[in-house]
Amino acid sequence: MNIGVSMLRPAAAGPARNPATHPEITAELRNTIAAKSAAALLLLQQVVAELGSAGELTFANSFGAEDMVLTDLILANKLPIEIFSLDTGRLPAETYKLMGEVEQHYHTRLKVFFPDASAVEQYVRTEGINAFYNSVELRKACCQIRKVEPLRRALAGKKAWITGLRAAQSSTRTDLPLRAFDAGNGLEKLNPLSDWSENEVWAYLRLHGVPYNALHDQFYPSIGCAPCTRAIALGEDVRAGRWWWEDPESKECGLHVKKD
Repeated sequence: MNIGVSMLRPAAAGPARNPATHPEITAELRNTIAAKSAAALLLLQQVVAELGSAGELTFANSFGAEDMVLTDLILANKLPIEIFSLDTGRLPAETYKLMGEVEQHYHTRLKVFFPDASAVEQYVRTEGINAFYNSVELRKACCQIRKVEPLRRALAGKKAWITGLRAAQSSTRTDLPLRAFDAGNGLEKLNPLSDWSENEVWAYLRLHGVPYNALHDQFYPSIGCAPCTRAIALGEDVRAGRWWWEDPESKECGLHVKKD
């Protein structure tokens, strides 16, 4: 499998401006953002009121564009919602840079969970450093160690968690409710941006001056671990750059898989 060649975009005469991250801010779009932001904020406030005590509601922040919208809504409005992140150990340098910018911009400290070192060591020794390219099973095993198990620790003792998922992101996320019980993790799951478009996400970030991952401007709409993420071409699905060597129907890491 030639992984490297498929990651490259065709050479251009000069740096291309990514239209996805620079939407035209029309009066109509401003109004839409105002209305959807108010609705998302209201949902968050309602759940805070329902749960009462602090520490029972948490937000999983992976530092994608959608998560930065929610980060801003939570911190700018001083909502008593815990924010945590998963450091898989193989994130892009740009993601770590953004983590530092978030701490400075919002005067906060991030709560970061890491994978179990012994489990990572065993996987690498047994299967190889980049074994996730070899099969869907090995890729999911890597995600299990680096993402799913740390997530379970992060959600332990919580009553609800918040994500930046959008229904329009991929075929595995259609019919995404604003809130529902997450049977896989045993708690309620909130998706305040479920009905947002990519254009609306970027309009919010621009209008509010929210920091974001520099890779987005380089045609990375969806960013995960560095070896499992590539840039996409204009017109490709926004999740095409995640695990691009797999069938689209299998493109989930296990964090957001539905349980029947």
